[in-house]
Amino acid sequence: MAKRKKRKFTATTADKWDLYERSVQEPSADIDLIDQVWRELRGRQAHHLREDFCGTAVNSVAWVKHRKTNTAIGVDISPDVLALAERRITRRLKPPDRKRIRLIEADVLKVETGRVDTVVATNFSYFTFKTRRLLKRYFRIVRDALVDDGMLLLDAYGGSDAFLEVEEPREQDGFTYIWDQHHYNPVTGDVINYIHFKFPDGTRIKRAFTYEWRLWTLPELRELLKEAGFKRVTVYWEGTDEETEEGDGVFTVTRTGEACEGWIAYLAAEK
Repeated sequence: MAKRKKRKFTATTADKWDLYERSVQEPSADIDLIDQVWRELRGRQAHHLREDFCGTAVNSVAWVKHRKTNTAIGVDISPDVLALAERRITRRLKPPDRKRIRLIEADVLKVETGRVDTVVATNFSYFTFKTRRLLKRYFRIVRDALVDDGMLLLDAYGGSDAFLEVEEPREQDGFTYIWDQHHYNPVTGDVINYIHFKFPDGTRIKRAFTYEWRLWTLPELRELLKEAGFKRVTVYWEGTDEETEEGDGVFTVTRTGEACEGWIAYLAAEK
């Protein structure tokens, strides 16, 4: 069998959204976690998903592929990225499956979608809301969009390294992904983070993505979710690989996290 030719990326030929999907997103793992949470907390499967801040809607696509009974709605405020998502959906889904996915250009604080089983906001996208008032408003809007036993799933990050101004490179297949924690204000909790990409020919895409967020803590998020009317908030904490001492991708319910340099967790908020 002939060897597959390794793709060569450069700053002029690379698609930053393709690089983002390759280095940041893992839709199969997210879908597995949604199923796990529903099985453990509700004892049933979810079928109707809304992906807020959906970007290229890879989670929505994966969800539709996952089961023939699944539907997905992707919500994003950017018409350009939604146009890109539409083109990719055409490539990634067969015509019958495309009928089970819908993209909406809207502000998540104003969108109306009808009721769904699950709303997901991943890659810390909701950190864009920097005040308690705005974040609680978002949580209330999501709660109203859920069926009676619906859930909101959020990811969060933290640890002592989360408060540092550092660059963290990670080698990918054919390029280097660089997470740049550029600025942190301890008075407000505001952060400015960038994603850069570097290529073997020495070229770069600097500040391919920019994030101006508030770094919310788990206690703050749990309190705001409760104030927004969610009955119970469960934390799913990522385990640690003993060999690499990095996250192992296995999430379990916990009430006690590890005070480590960096961690990833999910919150499941039940209506």
